Amino acid sequence: MHVEGGLRERKKQQTRAALAEAALRLALEKGPDQVTVEEIAEAADVSVRTFFNYFPHKEHAILARNPEHLEAALERLRTAPAGESPLTTMWFIVHEVLRDLESDGQLSRRGELIMSSPSLLYQLMLSSIDDERQLTAALRERMGEPAGSIRPALIVSAAGTACRVAVELHKTAPDRPIRELLDEGFQLLARGTDPDFGPDHHQKGHS
Repeated sequence: MHVEGGLRERKKQQTRAALAEAALRLALEKGPDQVTVEEIAEAADVSVRTFFNYFPHKEHAILARNPEHLEAALERLRTAPAGESPLTTMWFIVHEVLRDLESDGQLSRRGELIMSSPSLLYQLMLSSIDDERQLTAALRERMGEPAGSIRPALIVSAAGTACRVAVELHKTAPDRPIRELLDEGFQLLARGTDPDFGPDHHQKGHS
């Protein structure tokens, strides 16, 4: 049974990857708005019904959205060691997601396509907001913070922003690996990006 389950899971991963690859290739060739679900399914040699078992619409396929990423992230938050800081936990989560996104070698091309497509940007924004909402709730519970606490939400949002900034900067500085940029971003978040922030410092500077 364990072997069968492993084979089934591997087949699912292969099918999802094939659909995402086909969706990206067709979107690059024709433009995201001109691609249809039927074309993606045909290119991946599966039925339209199978497509919808993996993605709710074509934009998620082009984005290579994988709900397992969120599930794994939520589980990582729940099972993080007691002494691990919240930002450190988010660092581990972001690195895991980045590793999976890099696995098909299309991260840069997909990023460029997203930035040129309002529909893809909109779907990415909606998905990111929903992910951050769930991650924030899980982190808030782990930290024992009240519902109105801003810290868990800020940590989750800042971690996502650090990843997006690293991917974007890599385009203009390709000699710097994305992971190096990401780690630098997290280090800045941990130390604080602006030690002179605040009205007191502003007033001293003008006194």
